[in-house]
Amino acid sequence: MFLTPLSDRRGTLAGITVTTLPERIGGPVDHCVTSFDHVRLPRTALIQGEHGRLAADGTFTSAVGSPRKRFLHAIRRVTAGKLCMSASTLGGSRAALAIAVRYAGLRHISGPVAGQRVPLAAHRSHHARLLSCTATAYAMTFLHRVVTERFISHTATDAATTERLVAMAKGWITWQARDITIESRERCGARALFPVNGLAEFTANADGAITAEGDNLAVWCKAGAEMIFGQEAAAEPEAAATGQERLTDPVFLRRALAVAERHWHLAARRDVRAGGRDPLGRWNHASAAALALVEPYTVGQAADAFAAACAEVTDPATRAVLDDLRTLFLLDRLAPLGGLLLTEGTLTAEQVRALPDTLRDLTARLAPQLAALTEAFDVPEEHLASLPMLAPETSSTRDSSSALTP
Repeated sequence: MFLTPLSDRRGTLAGITVTTLPERIGGPVDHCVTSFDHVRLPRTALIQGEHGRLAADGTFTSAVGSPRKRFLHAIRRVTAGKLCMSASTLGGSRAALAIAVRYAGLRHISGPVAGQRVPLAAHRSHHARLLSCTATAYAMTFLHRVVTERFISHTATDAATTERLVAMAKGWITWQARDITIESRERCGARALFPVNGLAEFTANADGAITAEGDNLAVWCKAGAEMIFGQEAAAEPEAAATGQERLTDPVFLRRALAVAERHWHLAARRDVRAGGRDPLGRWNHASAAALALVEPYTVGQAADAFAAACAEVTDPATRAVLDDLRTLFLLDRLAPLGGLLLTEGTLTAEQVRALPDTLRDLTARLAPQLAALTEAFDVPEEHLASLPMLAPETSSTRDSSSALTP
């Protein structure tokens, strides 16, 4: 990394070309490409530090090992950017859900009985998806707060693990944000395609964050590779499932998630050892398991942050709702892992069969709280009131057809 002037009052300097990039979807950013053609730099232009120093006689010294490690050290500042990218998409997710849930209560359609009209929110097929997204948004919020505090207070001894956690959280949060904003937009139909209604650009913004400050897949690959031997595997479960465990117990569900994490951790170590002598070949052989490891580990960190936030709630009714929401978040993540957890002895066959019914019953219990849960995101009422889609229904929108107007 180096520092050099790019322009003066007459324009760009010799050998330097600055090209403006074309307009992109989402929030406008004035990015450009800066190119250098035989620009001579003095020794003092090098940005020096622990990663490398160049003496006047041309001698290079570094306290950091390989060229790759020096490069990673030099760009370490992007860690703060990862936190910012996560925060921006998290805010977009919360706003998108606040809009979609408000709309679900305002928009009425024909009911099952002639002459009856019911809000969209009355349908399980509609509110269950928004409720699942809301549970995820709460987990994203609590994880981001914990990771931010960890970054602010970290020391040199835990810098590497902190930076890895920030990277994993950034990947998970921004990927979840894209899913949430897509779901929120779809639940509002054609009206949400119009930017004036506040939802159309959220997904494009999430796409930008997924790539910015380190592409998600790349940073997860790096994190997974570091975790294979650089981090202890989750503890082995004390005993196999007896069938008496409750699928609504978030503590039990968190232990089950740790089993999936341990499975992929051990699988990644096995695959590295079996991958041959070629470094790229070893990584290619182990990369699928390594990436599969990062997912449950990060979700587990989010679940732990969720549990810590719940523990601070003193009102019993609020605590009960948040515990249910935490359980829903975990069940949503464990349902696709039913086969793995069955083979690992963590769930019984009967528990795997019971997962869909448990999710259905938990959703029914939480559905009446959906509006309150998204109101707690505290999206400014001035913003919500400014969106035409959220205005009270008029005679022109009281039909049950799918032909919507903005």
